[in-house]
Amino acid sequence: MRPPSLRTPALALGGLLGLAALAAPARAETALIETPSLAAAVAAHELPPVAERVPSHPLVIKFADGAEPGEPGGDLHALIGAARDTRLMVMWGYARLIGYQRDLSLKPDIAEAIDVVDNRVFTIHLRPGHRWSDGVPFTAEDFRYFWEDIANNKELSPTGLPSALVIRGHEPRFELLDPLTVRYSWDVPNPVFLSELAATSPLFIFAPAHYLKQFHAKYADPAVLKQHVADASVRGWAALHNRLDAPYRNDNPDLPTLDPWMLQTRPPAEQFVFVRNPYYHRIDPQGHQLPYIDRFLLQSVDPKIVPVKTGAGESDLQARYLNFDNYTFLKQAAVRNNYQVRLWVTGRGANFALFPNLTVADPVWRQVIRDVRFRRALSLATNRHEINVVVFYGLATEGNNTALRDSPLYDAKDQHAWAEYDPAKANQLLDEMGLTERDGADYRLLPDGRPLTIIIESPGDNADQTDILQLVRDSWREVGIKLLIKTTQREVFRNRVFSGQSVMSIFFGAENGLPTPMSSPAEWAPTDQNQLQWSQWGNYYDSGGKAGEPIDMPMAHELLTLYNRWTASSSMEERKAIWKEMLAINADQVFTIGLASAVPQPVVVRDTLHNVPDKAIFNFDPGAFFGVYRPDQFWFATKAGDE
Repeated sequence: MRPPSLRTPALALGGLLGLAALAAPARAETALIETPSLAAAVAAHELPPVAERVPSHPLVIKFADGAEPGEPGGDLHALIGAARDTRLMVMWGYARLIGYQRDLSLKPDIAEAIDVVDNRVFTIHLRPGHRWSDGVPFTAEDFRYFWEDIANNKELSPTGLPSALVIRGHEPRFELLDPLTVRYSWDVPNPVFLSELAATSPLFIFAPAHYLKQFHAKYADPAVLKQHVADASVRGWAALHNRLDAPYRNDNPDLPTLDPWMLQTRPPAEQFVFVRNPYYHRIDPQGHQLPYIDRFLLQSVDPKIVPVKTGAGESDLQARYLNFDNYTFLKQAAVRNNYQVRLWVTGRGANFALFPNLTVADPVWRQVIRDVRFRRALSLATNRHEINVVVFYGLATEGNNTALRDSPLYDAKDQHAWAEYDPAKANQLLDEMGLTERDGADYRLLPDGRPLTIIIESPGDNADQTDILQLVRDSWREVGIKLLIKTTQREVFRNRVFSGQSVMSIFFGAENGLPTPMSSPAEWAPTDQNQLQWSQWGNYYDSGGKAGEPIDMPMAHELLTLYNRWTASSSMEERKAIWKEMLAINADQVFTIGLASAVPQPVVVRDTLHNVPDKAIFNFDPGAFFGVYRPDQFWFATKAGDE
């Protein structure tokens, strides 16, 4: 019996998780139109015609509301702040085996279909005739090469398989079923496999075998490989292979890709040119091969001057390195320089949050911070409305660091728990704790007699953080708590938190403020050292007990228990219930103090650039910033009346 498939709308993930289907009509149903910029190369027999370049079953896209068929051609200029920003094209291009849609459902993309049984067995079907950007067929061999020759090669992967492939100690079985079909299967449910494939920084489980074999000791001529290593000035063949096989870093123009645009410029450079992939797998309903835009030109400048250059009209599409405080300036120059400024909603659980360090090294501070009354008091003493009005002109959402209103897991009680401005209640809680002794300036004292002065540490890379903390300092003064601000470089900032030297920090809130029951709740439990509220516990979990400290707070331990239950569950309803409980615990226990969410993100769009949404959510993962809105469908008007 055939397992349920994502090609059948009623059946997804064994009938549990409700993934919608993508129908990929046969090529004969859509007459293909040659791309004008490629016509000369086709005529010169440098490229095959479009009918031989796209898969037999291309992905025929459906336009979202407000979008329309476009005209192929044109160059899009954007500004970046460093060579590493070439990875943005992997985000914006957003070609994945399976990808998020605007409603955060998942649909096959590069894959023609994915059959899922019991959330344990995933059979991936590739599109016949799909090719890498250099024209070589994309087949199951590329998955086999990754599995056998990269992931299970001790020299290339000394730490073992990617963590997303190892679920509670269980590794998958990989099967190559035929040239276009592969299967991954686990003995236990793997609830994160599809979301990891769809991530902004995705789990790559395939690699261009035909290109990389020339740098692999198993396949390459030893003498030739030795020369490659010498030419690259690296320590050995594994270092060379890993340097060249970096699809997310996206800095090797020779590495074949499946993205809509491929890198042409070898770093370092001041401008990076990306040209259309002539073998891209998506087409529009009219028969045009996507992407519409021929080239992306990324100009590298000092990040500090990106707003100025954008305001001067030097970018056709810009959000990177723009903040809300740039909005007024950008808006004033918009008409003069032929662009629009749109305000998208950011998708973090909170744009900024305070992180009391529950694993701080100082024993007195640890005792105080672990008392839930203290964390609740700080939250109640924070005047979020003042922050919203003064810093964000009243356009942000006031409340906790939690799921946003657009998430199916949103609960107003979580957003507002202990988040109303109530200094009288805050004072009462602090007094109940016994923090009644004060110094001559009327600031409270710690139990050991030291001043209760909270030094909030900041990486200092966002001006809004300082403005916000100055307002928090004023409101906390009303309850007898002194606040000082300490700004350091981001690496120093993180190391101080990791080592327990930092008492409290300010940073971005939850990465994913738009979770669904399918999303991993890992960032709501102590699972990662980078979680600033309990870095040592997260390090202990992430290292398997080799570093950090074991959890010794009951409610934090309960969160980890719930997270482990979620990873073992294959029930949509159970996962939703677990999510709800974890969010409620985080809100009630005030493990983080959210300050403002849904802060508008300025997005500058050239007047002639079409299909960029007027209103949207700007988020890293899920969302890939522009990626979920499919920039391969953006297009420039070139005729009068199109603007």
